[in-house]
Amino acid sequence: MVTIYESRPGLSRRELLKRSGVGALLVISGSAVISPEHAWGLETSALKPETMATLIQMARDVYPHDQLPDKYYAVAVKSHDEQAGKDAAHRDLIENGIADLDKRSGKGGYRNLGWEDQRVAVLKQVEATPFFQAVRGGLVVSLYNQKEVWPVFGYEGESYSKGGYIARGFNDIEWL
Repeated sequence: MVTIYESRPGLSRRELLKRSGVGALLVISGSAVISPEHAWGLETSALKPETMATLIQMARDVYPHDQLPDKYYAVAVKSHDEQAGKDAAHRDLIENGIADLDKRSGKGGYRNLGWEDQRVAVLKQVEATPFFQAVRGGLVVSLYNQKEVWPVFGYEGESYSKGGYIARGFNDIEWL
């Protein structure tokens, strides 16, 4: 018995990224960043939608959690758009910081770097800048303070209203 295999090329990197479940494809439309695959959108008012899309990717690279969809990262960086609407200096900090990331990333910019390692290498070049520190610092609160992500990490929320931690497993030392 002879088996004949069709010789087709495998998936291209672009096709693989488009098919992946999390962080797959963000579309810029007018003043919005849209994820058609996951049915959410983020409208921008002060920052360019391309800037917001890059901030979402940057947020994912700074605090990578494969189990979190992009919508939670979008919510986390939305505050930069709101602050940029009130403060021209913050708008310039973010827009210029993203422009610098794109320049350092070469043709196609930061979002089009195909591998996380490449994007992280670019982020390491700017980690001491006020831009990076503003984004990273804001993410600590805005990403992890979303009640919708707490169950993903196994956090049940505050314990005071439930009798405190002592009565809820604090003193359970079975692991010892």
